[in-house]
Amino acid sequence: MAGAGHGGPPAPVPAPRPRPGDLAPLLPADPSGIAGYRLLGRLGAGGMGVVYLGRTDAGELAAVKVTLADRAERADFRARFRREVEAARRVVSPWAVPVLGADPDAPEPWLATAFVPGPSLGEAIAAHGPLPGRSLRVLGGAVARALAAVHAAGLVHRDVKPGNVLLAVDGPRLIDFGIARAADPGGETALTGTDMVVGTPGFLAPEQAEARTGDIGPASDVFAFGCLLAHAATGRPPFGTGAVDALMYRTVHDEPDLVGVPAGLLPLLRDCLAKDPAARPTAEQLAARLVVDTPGTAADWLPDPVVRTIAERSARMLALPDIDATTAGTPAPPPATGRRRFLLLAAGAGVVAAGGAGWWALRGRDDRTDGKGAPPPKARRWTIGVQADLSGPGKEVGQAQERGVRLAVEAFNSRADKPFTLDVKVSDDRGDKTRALAAARALTADPDVLGIIGPSHDYTGQEALPAYDEALLPVVTVSAGLNLLVNPVQKQGRSVLQACPIHAFNGMHIAYHAQAVHRPSRPGLLQERTDDPYSWQFVLGAKFGFQQGGILPHPRVIPSGAKQLERVVGEMVDAGIDAYVHAGLLPSAVRAAKALDALGFTGPRYAGQHVLGDRFLRDAGRSAEGWTVGAPAADPTGRKEAAAFLAAHRARYGAAAPVWYAGEAYDVTLFLAQQVAKEYGKAGRRPDRTALAPVLRKAVHQGVMGGYSFDENGNLKGVGTFLHRVEDGRYRTLGAAPAAPTKKAGG
Repeated sequence: MAGAGHGGPPAPVPAPRPRPGDLAPLLPADPSGIAGYRLLGRLGAGGMGVVYLGRTDAGELAAVKVTLADRAERADFRARFRREVEAARRVVSPWAVPVLGADPDAPEPWLATAFVPGPSLGEAIAAHGPLPGRSLRVLGGAVARALAAVHAAGLVHRDVKPGNVLLAVDGPRLIDFGIARAADPGGETALTGTDMVVGTPGFLAPEQAEARTGDIGPASDVFAFGCLLAHAATGRPPFGTGAVDALMYRTVHDEPDLVGVPAGLLPLLRDCLAKDPAARPTAEQLAARLVVDTPGTAADWLPDPVVRTIAERSARMLALPDIDATTAGTPAPPPATGRRRFLLLAAGAGVVAAGGAGWWALRGRDDRTDGKGAPPPKARRWTIGVQADLSGPGKEVGQAQERGVRLAVEAFNSRADKPFTLDVKVSDDRGDKTRALAAARALTADPDVLGIIGPSHDYTGQEALPAYDEALLPVVTVSAGLNLLVNPVQKQGRSVLQACPIHAFNGMHIAYHAQAVHRPSRPGLLQERTDDPYSWQFVLGAKFGFQQGGILPHPRVIPSGAKQLERVVGEMVDAGIDAYVHAGLLPSAVRAAKALDALGFTGPRYAGQHVLGDRFLRDAGRSAEGWTVGAPAADPTGRKEAAAFLAAHRARYGAAAPVWYAGEAYDVTLFLAQQVAKEYGKAGRRPDRTALAPVLRKAVHQGVMGGYSFDENGNLKGVGTFLHRVEDGRYRTLGAAPAAPTKKAGG
């Protein structure tokens, strides 16, 4: 959890906009390219920066937002820009604008998003009036699904308004995550003051209008969604227009003006516009209520005048000539001959709007030509990939690992002697096995990705193995302990390095600790079959560890879903167990803790890595006291070697300690980066990424969290399990688990 801070950034200053659809020419001082994007003109400019229309060598258009130099020097502004990038990357939906690239940590931070020359909903209504019934349902269904994706990523958009919805022939797109924030109201107060109203008056929820920070959440976006849909249906905002304070007052106290809304939409809009956030439906529920055939690639969901507007803007984009490189302060040379290649499926790829709360910019780097009017060759990137669950059930661990990777890349890039500069590319698999292979291929298919940190979960890692084995680039995981991720017999995981013990070893080392400290004679082992591969591997290792000390454990198994858990735990206590080892997931561990507490059991209690985290402390309450959890994650706050890492984490993410696995991800990222640098130094050129895994398996690295070395198959050598005991409602780290059993039980 991030610590609370004070104050926040100034309210965003909207950038002045050109006439809708116009593209302003580049100024002599503008760069000709930024980060591989050739710039064609200006989409918007203002006090915070410039947004350019850019084009890749393949003809893909993008809106490239760049900050002003004086803004980039401010830590709060840079943090806000970084937050926008991270928020936009976490939202995966066909109805939300995709991020094509970004570097919030560059000297001149930039963000590129897909571009489509469609009007905003606000522009369309102002020019052509309210939308008809089917248009409203398609609009509402798509925007509701986009918001559902925003909320699933743990975010609140906070500025859902007509200017932030773009219209394309295949459906609308939600844009601009400049003021999006975590759904946890206590998580980002350092960036948003508790007394600051953020958003657009007239499209704010009552809790936003009154700056009730603790009440702002996904339901606030639902209220704004209701305002947006009412505006689209009637051509006017539901709480009128006028002075800001009057708008705020009416939003909080008055009923919305819904005259002219189609009868079929009235119940839904009244539900969305309830004053009480708890009375509003969720975005997913809205999407279900707005089921309608999607537009596909046809434009018949939009009125003809809006379709003509899209066609006219598309034609203007197609007419753009090639733009040659310019140098600041000098005229641009004549355009080169030939037409650019431009692939535009009538606004189907994604959207972006010039103007609004998040449009900032600055001068980009000066890209020079070879003197003959031809653009310079596109520079190769040196990129570290991250595959993790960033928005699913394991997002806490996945997001912690992404933070560790980014901090390590910052540390590497800050070196004066660095031979190259690293970038980070993230692929969110949401913890979903069905998405894992595609998430992996999004990284392995990028020739600039030299290695991958992740995946963060066992089964997404297993499903991604075909992509890893095909690409043969190094993949280093710090939390996926499934033994099948490295399988030399079946020739799987040939480039995977597990910087964590497999689950069987985790259970074995926990059993060694129990013998060394508590000396049980009849330990109980409970296997939960909800996550059977994890549970049985953990039990197998624990059983072996006890048997090494001459101890015969008392094993029991419960069905999937932890049915009959309390009864089975009671039977184990009645059978005389003097220690309890839980081989299962967090929910069943909470129930087991409460059952043992109710039974008065005072013996030692153990669990594996799936239980580690604050949720166990919170959900089990006082019943968590005395439990020892073993996991491949150490506590950096107790390590003097991690002081610089902790300071960097605090500076970027807040005062709270890093979440588990952030430090380990930091270590292995620097391990990978340093080995790539060594190979570069040997050959004087970019190393072949398919040859890096064997090099890493032979290398030894001392990180801030400990040492790392691997066998020839990519398995971590040594223990790798750290023990954390719950005392007074928090974890106290005991250190690494023993590497071997005691010689004699009880001795």
